[in-house]
Amino acid sequence: MPVTEQQQTANRLDYSIVVPAYNEESYLGEVLDILHLGMSKLPNLKGEIIVVDNNSTDQTANLAKSKGVRVIFESINQISRARNAGAREALGRNLIFVDADTKIPFELLALALKKLDHEGYGGGGATLKFDSNQNQLFFGSFLPFFWSCISHTLQLAAGSFIFCKKRLFLKVDGFSEKLFAAEELLFSSQLKKVCKKEKLRFEILTSFPVITSSRKLSWFNPFQILLAILIPVFIPWAVRSKRWCSFWYRRPIE
Repeated sequence: MPVTEQQQTANRLDYSIVVPAYNEESYLGEVLDILHLGMSKLPNLKGEIIVVDNNSTDQTANLAKSKGVRVIFESINQISRARNAGAREALGRNLIFVDADTKIPFELLALALKKLDHEGYGGGGATLKFDSNQNQLFFGSFLPFFWSCISHTLQLAAGSFIFCKKRLFLKVDGFSEKLFAAEELLFSSQLKKVCKKEKLRFEILTSFPVITSSRKLSWFNPFQILLAILIPVFIPWAVRSKRWCSFWYRRPIE
């Protein structure tokens, strides 16, 4: 079978960073600047950034284009679809998924790519911290710490940062488009199974946490936040409904 030009290009790229973005003009610019800076410190690796405009109504797409990254469009506002759309267009043999409101330390980017270049690793994630506790000790400080402990103990990746070999991503058919929340947890579970079959490691990296936005702590009251956390636990089927998962899609300050 003849090799297409796109396949030849893909063979020349070591990694693709996929950033799903819905109305993220306030955060995306700094996130992309940090990613560009990190990539510039890895001259021996060739990569790309793909921003998936998930039907934004603000200047997200134009901002991304001004930063010199590839921009593709996904009309259905769903995080799993946006990630999958970016992965389909990715030309790298390794994939890194980064949320549009999350800052990635260079050390983490370098470590994740080093792991993926090692034959013994298939993928993983990272622990996280909020950029501010918004003067809320429980939700702003304890909750991210608690999640990081669970993430590391159970080896489940948060959607803010996930890395994997692209061939393994394809084996698990990407993120489930039946889910409107917790899709990264299902993806982690499926990816771990594939890694185990191929005798590869799936690891949550703890040395360099990502810094993610705490904006939801100011958008929603404590009861709404607690409800969003508990609903998937006690009503698992709710993650299949966008209405029940509106906490993850609403922008109340817009």
